[in-house]
Amino acid sequence: MTISTSPLSVEQDLADSPWWAGNARLTNLSGKLLGAHVAHAGLIVFWAGAMTLFELAHFNPAAPMYEQGLILLPHLAAEGWGVGASGAVVDTYPYFVIGALHLISSAFLGFGGIFHSLRGPETLEGRFSFFGYDWKDTGKMTTILGIHLVLLGCGAFLLVAKAMYFGGLYDPNVEDVRVITNPTLNPAVIFGYLFGGIGKFWIAGVDNLEDVVGGHIWVGAMLIFGGFFHILTKPFAWTHPLFVWSGEAYLSYSLGALALMGFIATLFVSVNTTVYPEVFYGPALVVRQNIVPYFSSLDPDLVTSRAWLANAHFWLAFFFLQGHIWHALRARGFDFRKGRVSQEAVIPQPIS
Repeated sequence: MTISTSPLSVEQDLADSPWWAGNARLTNLSGKLLGAHVAHAGLIVFWAGAMTLFELAHFNPAAPMYEQGLILLPHLAAEGWGVGASGAVVDTYPYFVIGALHLISSAFLGFGGIFHSLRGPETLEGRFSFFGYDWKDTGKMTTILGIHLVLLGCGAFLLVAKAMYFGGLYDPNVEDVRVITNPTLNPAVIFGYLFGGIGKFWIAGVDNLEDVVGGHIWVGAMLIFGGFFHILTKPFAWTHPLFVWSGEAYLSYSLGALALMGFIATLFVSVNTTVYPEVFYGPALVVRQNIVPYFSSLDPDLVTSRAWLANAHFWLAFFFLQGHIWHALRARGFDFRKGRVSQEAVIPQPIS
């Protein structure tokens, strides 16, 4: 069987990669790389669970959330968990359950990561062909992309389900939790935010939960449609020379997407008080200019959850962007030690 490949399939020599190169050493070991990814997911979920319980142990219901340096509880409160009129926390038990479930899940993920890292097969192609892959196989790569898109779409619909069927969301316009029964599905409204026809701050200008939930329905549907499209089709021939089809290139694309999302999140959390209610995150921010731009509250002595959250997203996005540029150059064959493109690195690597 012939595998569709790109003439720009670049893989650099990883034989001499030091231990601190991390997952770079596992680029061509699909089984071990799976273990690293599962273990990484376990660490993320463990952090979420442990941090939720830590914040809950130090939470003071009598003081505003945004003055307590909280990270996760404001998100849970904005989703309608445990809060009532005026954003008052009336029940902390949901926070405990959510934290505990994350901790339990992290144990399973951690076990899976350790198993695949230490005991599982080094590669999956031979024994589990469905899960195996070759970085230069364009059809397989877009299938993996499609699966990720479907999962992201399902995540968007989980928020829709919470808003419409499982208790609702906190609405700062009515200062209470309410079920969203009539989400906005009008494409002129939803895409009006995207193309600047509605609101002052692009998509961050959304000011009602009907539009928020309707936007998630549209995004979820497009993600799932796009996911199945990529699963069922192979890249058109004219797209092959547009991309580098290598493990490092995919890493660069992912970091670029994370950087973009981080910058968008910075704007969103800074100025939007519908998705990020003031009662949980503090007043909206303004952009101040110094040597570099940063986001702060009007009161310089008040460092709210919104202020540090916006700045954290900005700087994380900034460094993700540097990582994107670094790995994109390497994927194109640039050797940073020599300061030039290595001609050997860009030799086509067709496989069949």
